[in-house]
Amino acid sequence: MSIAVALSALLAIAGAYWPAMPWLHWLCKPLTTLLIAWTVWCTPSALPRYRGWLLAGLLLSTLGDVFLMLPMDAFVPGLASFLIAHVAYLLALRQRGGWFAAAWPFAVYALVAGGVLSQLWPGLPEALRPPVVVYVAVLAVMAAQALAVWWRHRDAASASAAWGGACFVLSDALLAWDRFVTPFAAASAAVLASYWLAQWGLARSAPPARE
Repeated sequence: MSIAVALSALLAIAGAYWPAMPWLHWLCKPLTTLLIAWTVWCTPSALPRYRGWLLAGLLLSTLGDVFLMLPMDAFVPGLASFLIAHVAYLLALRQRGGWFAAAWPFAVYALVAGGVLSQLWPGLPEALRPPVVVYVAVLAVMAAQALAVWWRHRDAASASAAWGGACFVLSDALLAWDRFVTPFAAASAAVLASYWLAQWGLARSAPPARE
């Protein structure tokens, strides 16, 4: 399945740069996220609720994928879809321990979030500032919780969650930079590659079923 995910992701990225075949991007972008969701569906976990919240996050992310690629400005609905997806991921991560299992990851991601917002702020339309601040805060808390879970458990599943959360922060920072600061040619490839690495990391973070 990992090969199918990688191939679909490559086709989606190629379609983003291939004006003659935009349908390739439209088809493969949501398909890639759905394939990742399918891997979660097919993999038993020791924490069924964790797995359930992961699936909810991936399906909401697929909805966000569709909004963000529509030939119209659906940025706010896309932002809302991913915001709720991050809440679902937070609820998944909660299954592996209490909130604030370690304080330092939250301090680290607060600094990262503040730095990103400081760069975006001048270029953000006034109407978008409140939803973007809320989104960045929730994303940072999700990534920090993933890192705190890893700090507590130090196993392969929690490590996968931690780098998945970090890749999500990277992907969204690149997307926002391209949209609100300085557009750059490699944006689609960089954003999508880091986005699917994030989703794959989170998808692999459910503790496996005990033998």
